[in-house]
Amino acid sequence: MRITLTCAALALALGSAPAFAQSGEITIWSWNVAASSLKATVAGFNKLHPDIKVTVQDLGNQPTYDKSIAGCAAGGVGLPDIVTIENGEAENYWSQFPDCFVDLHTLGYSAEDQKKFPDFKRTELEVGDKAYAMPWDSGPVAAFYRRDFYEKAGVDPASIKTWDDFIAAGKKIQAANPGVSMTNADFNGDSEFFRMISNEQGCAYFAEDGQSITVSEPKCVDAMTKVKEMKDAGIVSSADWGTKITNNTAGTVATQVYGGWYEGTIRTESAGENGKWGVYLMPSLTADGPRAANLGGSSLAITSASKNKEAAYEYLKYTLGTNEGQITMLKEFGLVPSLVSALDDPYVSQGLPYWGGQAVWKDILGTLPKVVPSRGTQFQSDAEIIVRAVQTKYLAGGYPDAKAALDDAAKQIAAATGLPVKS
Repeated sequence: MRITLTCAALALALGSAPAFAQSGEITIWSWNVAASSLKATVAGFNKLHPDIKVTVQDLGNQPTYDKSIAGCAAGGVGLPDIVTIENGEAENYWSQFPDCFVDLHTLGYSAEDQKKFPDFKRTELEVGDKAYAMPWDSGPVAAFYRRDFYEKAGVDPASIKTWDDFIAAGKKIQAANPGVSMTNADFNGDSEFFRMISNEQGCAYFAEDGQSITVSEPKCVDAMTKVKEMKDAGIVSSADWGTKITNNTAGTVATQVYGGWYEGTIRTESAGENGKWGVYLMPSLTADGPRAANLGGSSLAITSASKNKEAAYEYLKYTLGTNEGQITMLKEFGLVPSLVSALDDPYVSQGLPYWGGQAVWKDILGTLPKVVPSRGTQFQSDAEIIVRAVQTKYLAGGYPDAKAALDDAAKQIAAATGLPVKS
């Protein structure tokens, strides 16, 4: 049962650390709506800390990663005070550059503070007794759909319980709405559907302890098989990130299956589609199967090179450790809270006009307790490159079946990482 903390209680709990400097300047690297969300919290933060100037720099996703890794490799040269780090890439930093970021415990981040976030969000941010970053947003997967396209085809989203249902609905929707694809996927540049369905089924690239490769296990094979069935059924059109946004606005796609953070992308990038979109739970492989997964999500880490670590930590405490900070980002840009108490905020249960009056956050966030933790490990980037290449070859008919494809992926990942394939 969740415990909703009052602002006063949160301030007391998160303010148990020694008194620190309450002035100075801090700079944060981030990207896209994440950067916009951080900017949205500055006014509230400055009401508490008027003498701390916060500058958020939107560098773009890949440049943030590349520049921060390069800065760590250079001993901290050029790094800002705070870096946005995606959970799936987090262990790349800690394994290569364990001294590049501050152990938040040294700034007052307590065991009680850690418990305010779900385990699946902390798995990749903590090593031994050190906490290198504070959890930020989550990516509980949902299906974002165009109500008008579904209605014209006579498809009730509540009837879509399995991925086979999704395929059948897609064929009907495309037939009733010429020029509209059921969904989009970047099959050459991403493994998004494979990762979402695998996580839903409890399978991942690596075992939970990070010591073996599990990408070729049966549930992952089932996931890859279903991805090909979707593509072969003709309900998926190819689109990268930018093209998906264009398609949303142009009305050429009926559904986008993504992490909950995509709510803010649709609402802000396709503002003219007010009232046309809705949300339903992601389908499963079976009618009574799990319908929860996580895709994406980030954290904030304070660099060892920061000249104002105490002020940076004050910002983390407010932005990520209070309901006010988290709900501000949810309202403005759809950044999904990881702070458990924020899930009980009244805003979460409100019907939202853009979404046709649907209380979308109640539906999306209700899946968070069911998400199976998925360990990225320091080898996530290597594994992802391999899986994408194998997926492309498999979808083009280059393997007899998904098992052969993922057996090949597992062997390649083993060769690249030195980890064994779990037998």
